[in-house]
Amino acid sequence: MIFVLEDDNSIRELVTYTLKSQGIEAEGFGLPSDFWNKIKVEIPSMIILDIMLPEEDGIAILKKLRNMPQTHKIPIIMLTAKGSEYDTVVGLDSGADDYIPKPFRMMELISRIKALLRRVENTNNNQQYDEYKLKNLYVCPSKHIVTVDEKNITLTLKEFELLTLLISNENIVFTRDNILDKIWGYSFDGESRTVDVHIRTLRQKLGSAGEYIHTVRGIGYKIGRDNN
Repeated sequence: MIFVLEDDNSIRELVTYTLKSQGIEAEGFGLPSDFWNKIKVEIPSMIILDIMLPEEDGIAILKKLRNMPQTHKIPIIMLTAKGSEYDTVVGLDSGADDYIPKPFRMMELISRIKALLRRVENTNNNQQYDEYKLKNLYVCPSKHIVTVDEKNITLTLKEFELLTLLISNENIVFTRDNILDKIWGYSFDGESRTVDVHIRTLRQKLGSAGEYIHTVRGIGYKIGRDNN
């Protein structure tokens, strides 16, 4: 079941109708209060969340969901009419797994939803026991632990998957399209900005260890001890 919290009736109805036509159960909510009442009795497999809402804004709702034990791991896609990088970073930094600016193409949204559900399922099913250490950076995929100088670092699901992809392939250069395909499960023209934003927030959160993530001009990104 996917919950869609969107106050625009036409968008909400179109999204829920399209999901159902694809064989995906969905329920829409126009008000946060109705959404919270439903969460008390049913936990969805995914949430599609608008930012601009009455009663309570989407970022505040996102933060609450990430702080609740029963919902903190639910994949969340943000829908927003705001196209600025600041709003994107705030959403991702608050725990969103993906974002789609309005107006959006319905089949693109469906593709992203299916890709994110597959990623979450594969993450849950595939046990990873490897540990990775790069100077003061430590990553343990099986325990979902990241530390820098032995201090825990909190990352979103996509930031963690991105870091794991890079550190498990040290000094291997990934193009933006490679990263989109491996982490998000899709590749759409013009969406490389999604990767760039995640790289930027990941570097910021890693602090001194963020310098190990190198930009390879005209190609993409890699992680390593130096930029050679």
